[in-house]
Amino acid sequence: MQVSGLALVLVACTQSPIKAVDDQHADLVLTNARVYSLSWDEPSPNGKPAPGAPHTPQGWHPDAEAVAIRAGEIIYVGNVQEALRFSGDATHVVDVAGNTVIPGLVDSHTHIFGLGAKLSQVDLTDVATEQEAVALVAERAKTVAKGDWIIGRGWDEGAWADRYPDKALLSHTVPDHPVVLNSLHGFAAWVNQATLDKGHITAHSEIPVGGDMRLGDDGKPNGLFLNNATNMIKAIVPSPTHDTLTRHALAGLHQMAKDGYVTVHDAGLDTAMMRVLEQLESENRLPIRVYAMLSLRDEGLIKKWIAKGPDTDNDSMLVTRSVKAYYDGALGSRGARLLEDYEDRPGHRGVSGDDYGFNQKLNAEVMKAGFQIGIHAIGDAGNRESLDILEAVFNANSSTAGNRHRIEHAQIIHPDDIPRLGQLNLIASMEPPHAMEDKAWAEDRLGKDRMSGAYAWRSLRQNKARLTFNSDNPGSDHNIFYGLHSAITRQDKKYEPEGGWYPQQKMSAEEAVRGYTNWSAYASFRENETGKIEKGRWADLTIINIDPFVLAEKDPGAILDGKILTTIVNGKVVYKH
Repeated sequence: MQVSGLALVLVACTQSPIKAVDDQHADLVLTNARVYSLSWDEPSPNGKPAPGAPHTPQGWHPDAEAVAIRAGEIIYVGNVQEALRFSGDATHVVDVAGNTVIPGLVDSHTHIFGLGAKLSQVDLTDVATEQEAVALVAERAKTVAKGDWIIGRGWDEGAWADRYPDKALLSHTVPDHPVVLNSLHGFAAWVNQATLDKGHITAHSEIPVGGDMRLGDDGKPNGLFLNNATNMIKAIVPSPTHDTLTRHALAGLHQMAKDGYVTVHDAGLDTAMMRVLEQLESENRLPIRVYAMLSLRDEGLIKKWIAKGPDTDNDSMLVTRSVKAYYDGALGSRGARLLEDYEDRPGHRGVSGDDYGFNQKLNAEVMKAGFQIGIHAIGDAGNRESLDILEAVFNANSSTAGNRHRIEHAQIIHPDDIPRLGQLNLIASMEPPHAMEDKAWAEDRLGKDRMSGAYAWRSLRQNKARLTFNSDNPGSDHNIFYGLHSAITRQDKKYEPEGGWYPQQKMSAEEAVRGYTNWSAYASFRENETGKIEKGRWADLTIINIDPFVLAEKDPGAILDGKILTTIVNGKVVYKH
């Protein structure tokens, strides 16, 4: 069912048509809405709705039609007539015109500074060939001064893995600018000769452990850097100023607000980024909530926070109580650590642990200081070893086990290890779009035998692991309708493959929506404040023009046509279509 996407009508009431409840007026009342509160019990591990869910043999239906809000808090959820009892002279009444209201969307693994930067860089997303990418760089070169850096991002290191570009065409076409073209997921960098010259990079340069600097037939660097070797390039690109980082942060946050998100978990923040976010919070300039995940690689920042301890409040716009660690590389660039050789590269198993800059001792100290840890783990060996590390810390210090630790991506897990996430009370923090973007080459990397534990959302739920869904932007499209469609159908934007890719791992509509709302609230210790539309909770809401619950059962492809109409944070409209 396609619900009409009529513009919202905002009306200032000149009088209260119905006597207000206890003379306590709402600031905002939403009426004529399809409200899905998610206040009923969780679905079963197989996705079956709970007995109290608004679901019948005929399908889903909303469980409320109106919401009243005062001082950033929900004060009523139910029918229109009762909601209007909270209206007064200063109340704004919004006729939602039959559109859908869900708990505010949360992207639980983002890179806001990267998203903001990408908005001003050469966008290589969906570029299919080296020639197309170089042409875009050449066009940008016409608009900047000679010698200025040109930065781009978005070419797919997984899809291009068997035809990686080198510096030749890029150097010939754009010789007068140092050029750095970062890959979609950030595990590869492609540069021209001017960049190599700027960094004095030669065949004799020291390569970080876990990195791969490709050489040409002449024995010189050919312009391609993989996995940890990308740090060689990051080290020579001029660091953005505080003002530039501030612009990137605000651009990224406002984009997320426009796209329906009320909260982001920013994964891997360093000292400079935290300084920007702390200033924006102090100036009351954060448009949406930020749950900060500090980078374990920034040891100075981590030691400062260990001494200070994690934030204990939940309602600040910036809350810091989590740390992001990096255990292995990416599957596309063959950096993910596997238990057995890559199917398409015998003798190679990826990189992990100390070889990928993972500081196990500091990780344990962070956990003992009370922080939540989120370990980036992609391959089946990377995941197994990460689970072993967490379990060892739990055994050595039982107080660390209750901090809702997370495996970021949890992409390829050996079937023997899937039950361990539930047993250890861990959260699998996963990206439904990754499965759709990786399906073109994932089997080539793994072989069919290892696919049973790949992107295995249903298997994880059946084994009592908690899930949270996200985009890992700017590495993937964070459009919520793409995310929901990926989770529900296991199909890409072209509705392929028919029936879905490994369809036994599909999510129900309810599970998909929960993955981006109240399951993500749990992942940040906020399940009592947000994630459901209930009296007493934060007024963080997202209004969309489709009903994904109904469409999932009747016309799932139409979910991709959804649009964000309004984003409400703390009772305030931060975006309106």
